Amino acid sequence: MKLNFDQHQLSEIVLGTMRINHKSTEEVYQLLQTAKDHEINIIDTADIYGHGDCERLLGEVFHTHPHLRESFFLQSKCGIHITDNITYYDFDEDYIIDCVNASLDRLQTDHLESLLLHRPDVLMDVEAVGRAFEKLYNAGKVRYFGVSNMNSAQLSYLQSAVHVPLRINQLQLSAAYSPLIDATFNVNMENSEAYSDGALLPMMQKQDMLIQAWSSLQYGFFEGSFLNSPKYPYLNAILDQLAQDLHVSPSAIALSWILRIPGKMQAVIGTTSPEHLAEAAQASSKLLTRQQWYQIYLTQHPLP
Repeated sequence: MKLNFDQHQLSEIVLGTMRINHKSTEEVYQLLQTAKDHEINIIDTADIYGHGDCERLLGEVFHTHPHLRESFFLQSKCGIHITDNITYYDFDEDYIIDCVNASLDRLQTDHLESLLLHRPDVLMDVEAVGRAFEKLYNAGKVRYFGVSNMNSAQLSYLQSAVHVPLRINQLQLSAAYSPLIDATFNVNMENSEAYSDGALLPMMQKQDMLIQAWSSLQYGFFEGSFLNSPKYPYLNAILDQLAQDLHVSPSAIALSWILRIPGKMQAVIGTTSPEHLAEAAQASSKLLTRQQWYQIYLTQHPLP
């Protein structure tokens, strides 16, 4: 399945590249070629992934195989500042622009299709962010802008001063980690789920934003994959059964659970294995029925 995004037809699966820094250029080439062969046409990276080595490897592949650069919607992120043994968030105007220029150099390209701010910065000057985005857009260096891990109030506040539309929000979401969804079911309830940002999902749906789920096969905060994990026996049982019934991989079922949510949903898959990427490419927003979606959800959460 493809998503309509202005003049682009984007795949529902996004190739995440956080872990490619330990791969060779040839291995990264094979991964990108597998993505292309399975109609996955968006790459997500960030300036801090591998301390820049992930972007550098992608740039080497694009330099050697320029047709691949033309085949992908290329997205990077900036705003996490690592210096002098301290890591902090930095949405300073000059820092954003310098980060993008450095990313373009490493990626050996003259533009990014999209740039995301990498997590919220409490000290952000929204006017400064707006100036940075406008300069990057007017220079042709970035075509679309977005954020990651921001709630509805932060999005609204930032958009009030940014005169290019915010088109993307990247959020952690999986069948084993779903506060974005849990809040929807627990409005006006006396439980912890009720205090999540229940306005975020409908706000993004209304604004037609791309919603990119990261750690889409993970549980916790980088604690590992829930697939075949003994911590999730009931979830894996239903994933395995549906995979057998629908003749796809369990990972495709788990990713399709995300994609089935209305709106412009994408799932970021961070595998470095061409085989696992090909299995993930079987996922689709059209694969699961409503009942099957709820079967998966109910393995982890009772409805109120």
